[in-house]
Amino acid sequence: MRYPLANSSWDHEEIAAIQTVVDSGMFTMGARVAEFERAFADYTGSRHCVMVNSGSSANLLMVAALRYRKQGALEPGAEVIVPAVSWSTTYYPLYQYGLKLRFVDVDRDTLNYDLGKLARAVGPQTRAIMIVNLLGNPNDFAEIARIVGDRDIALIEDNCESMGATFEGRQTGTFGVMGSFSAFFSHHISTMEGGMVVTDDEELYHILLALRAHGWTRNLPKFNHVSTPKSDDPFTESFRFILPGYNLRPLEMSGAIGLAQLRKLPNLVAERRRNAERFLELVRDYPFLRPQREIGESSWFGFSMIVESDAPVSRADLIAAFTRAGIDVRPIVAGNFAKNEVLRWFDYTISDNLPNAERIDEAGFFIGNHHYPLEEEFTVLRAAIEDAVSSRAPVSA
Repeated sequence: MRYPLANSSWDHEEIAAIQTVVDSGMFTMGARVAEFERAFADYTGSRHCVMVNSGSSANLLMVAALRYRKQGALEPGAEVIVPAVSWSTTYYPLYQYGLKLRFVDVDRDTLNYDLGKLARAVGPQTRAIMIVNLLGNPNDFAEIARIVGDRDIALIEDNCESMGATFEGRQTGTFGVMGSFSAFFSHHISTMEGGMVVTDDEELYHILLALRAHGWTRNLPKFNHVSTPKSDDPFTESFRFILPGYNLRPLEMSGAIGLAQLRKLPNLVAERRRNAERFLELVRDYPFLRPQREIGESSWFGFSMIVESDAPVSRADLIAAFTRAGIDVRPIVAGNFAKNEVLRWFDYTISDNLPNAERIDEAGFFIGNHHYPLEEEFTVLRAAIEDAVSSRAPVSA
């Protein structure tokens, strides 16, 4: 591809990090994962971080933790508000824990919650709101806080596409009681596979630690919020199970790679933001393409476009031209997720209607952003748009 969707930001540092783990002979989760967790918590301004094997697992662990806390546990049947546009594993853990999803439309410009519809959707049955910062773009957390007010509603963030984004100077992923992150290959940093959950809540942190590894006590401190005080006899404590957990542990090399990647993250995000300035300047020449509108400071996961209804070209025309030009192109995440067949398994409702999610589903697409300047790629992009327009132009007699 002349303009790929994803590319590696690794160099000799990540290769050396892998080699140190190989040389150690200890490959499962250990000291380097713990060091990365401390460093990532510091980066986000959080008290705690738990690393797992993927962003999807981070979402699963985050939802599971709410089920087992002592006060305000998220019981089966509780209503959780979700945006209609996101990735599948935003929703699946909620279904898997027996929760009732309430789909709310998104804003056609920001691609995050339509705040007016969110305000109307929140009701006496609402127990939690899943906030998704889509394609690097923060939600308006000040307005969401105003909507929630003093009601007992848990906010959790799926921040898997928005590492490094900020709102009013604060890292996204830290506005709720927990926030999830992804370190998959195509994301802001890559640990091959990997994900993280951050929280300031010590009880939730201890629940996350237990659930990540089999539901046992082994990784908990002696005095914790989940079990009675642990025995000082490691044999007695080695196989003591207290929660119905999983094995979501990351590899030790993922922690080592993460440390190298995290050192680069501020520069990776800064270059993505510079690319966004150039992209927005380019797309202004094509008013029939609606780009994402930034809230706060986006980390610009990718560049979305929605083809306006009066455009001289269709989405199919543009995708065909992009394919000819070697531009990797995808739907905007999963489009309108509420129309997927998998929902036959869900307990869900739709608040009001979803015209913006449907428009995104029918006319939206996105292309990649990277950690290096995209001058050549944007030249290819402009030529592809011109090709699509000229291919549809009427032939003069």
